[in-house]
Amino acid sequence: MLAVGPNGVGKTNLLESLHVATQGFSPRTRQDAQLIRFGRSGARVAVRGRRGTVPLEIEVVLEPGSGKRATLNGAPLRAAEQLRSEAATLVFTPDRLGIVKGAPAARRAYFDRVLGRLTPSRAQLSADYGAAVGQRNAALRRVAGGYSSRDALAPWTEQVASLGAALVASRLETLALLGPPFAERAGELGLADAELRYEGEPPTEAALEERLERDLDRGTTSLGPHLDDVVVLAGGRELRGFGSQGEQRLAVLALLLAEAELIAERAGVPPLLLLDDVLSELDPARRRILAARVAAAGQALVTATDAAMLPAEPDQLLTVEPGAVREAA
Repeated sequence: MLAVGPNGVGKTNLLESLHVATQGFSPRTRQDAQLIRFGRSGARVAVRGRRGTVPLEIEVVLEPGSGKRATLNGAPLRAAEQLRSEAATLVFTPDRLGIVKGAPAARRAYFDRVLGRLTPSRAQLSADYGAAVGQRNAALRRVAGGYSSRDALAPWTEQVASLGAALVASRLETLALLGPPFAERAGELGLADAELRYEGEPPTEAALEERLERDLDRGTTSLGPHLDDVVVLAGGRELRGFGSQGEQRLAVLALLLAEAELIAERAGVPPLLLLDDVLSELDPARRRILAARVAAAGQALVTATDAAMLPAEPDQLLTVEPGAVREAA
């Protein structure tokens, strides 16, 4: 599906609404109030489709002051974010380049989301580890302030070591799955010898104890996967510091295509791809390669300012105007 229209008419809003409807949240902001049109008291998104052979009817309603409500096939959900377990959606927007060129925290967050999508049973692991680190940091400050004994640190040190080791192991498994298709898709797009490399070691209780005085002085845990990084390379170069913006864009696209393949293999149903302004900075050869890959990946919505930018015939062509989306004749 190709949605075309001039800049500023709402193509990104259309894409964002589909993400909200299928995942329960926006890829752009976590402040739901920002999703409501100026001057309106609320917002509603409703979609119908299928997950494999299973019909899906989803409605998400946002109203300031009353939170966000979602229903799936007429049944209310406890939280809109539960939709993530029902429909897989992957999104590319220009700001996604931060996955490659941003700070390590951006990459950790991204690859932990990939971990959760590929292995749903471990989706909570990163949050559980983060909570344990937060509790240990609070205990460190209490001990440093004389309000608690060092013995109170032991349970949290044990949890940080245990959950941290599990998180590092899960991240490494995820990169082992993602690495080969990422390198293959990147190579197709002209980014040779692409690879993903994990920088960090699983924490141990002994290593945390060795750093205890330093941690007490600073009030924070100075070892663990909350400080690790995933390095994205091509041709032996770290793309964060030594890649052009074009190479960084290709790396993000290759990551998205690789993850889409893995989700389709593991779940038996391909994810929905939402690709915003993905064609504007690609040369004609790479546009053709991307179009072929997207066509084979399942349902996708691609936005562009001109239909000629997509070197293939879309299954459906939409024209976007201020306040309206119409199927082209």
